[in-house]
Amino acid sequence: MVNSVVIVGRAGQDPEMKYFESEKVKTTFSLAVNRWDNRTKEEVTDWFNIEVWDKQAEFAGEWIKKGRMVGVEGRLISNKWQGADGTMNERFIIRATNVRLIGGRKEE
Repeated sequence: MVNSVVIVGRAGQDPEMKYFESEKVKTTFSLAVNRWDNRTKEEVTDWFNIEVWDKQAEFAGEWIKKGRMVGVEGRLISNKWQGADGTMNERFIIRATNVRLIGGRKEE
């Protein structure tokens, strides 16, 4: 079985960093990836939620800024929970193992 994701897009907002008592660090941000839709003949933007941990999280939190082109490698994970009204909810996120900045300073 394989669970591998590689995407390149633009950061949708500045990352949010969270520090835990265990000294772990988690950074989250969204990534907008454009694609062509043959049916509508228009460009469509898909949004992905990214979660990254530890040293890569520190890197992402410091260097990623809204609008910056970013490459992400990781795996797709599913978070499931039961809402207050009893309905089951599910959200997919990409847990990144490698985050790379794409482009140079001129792009910023």
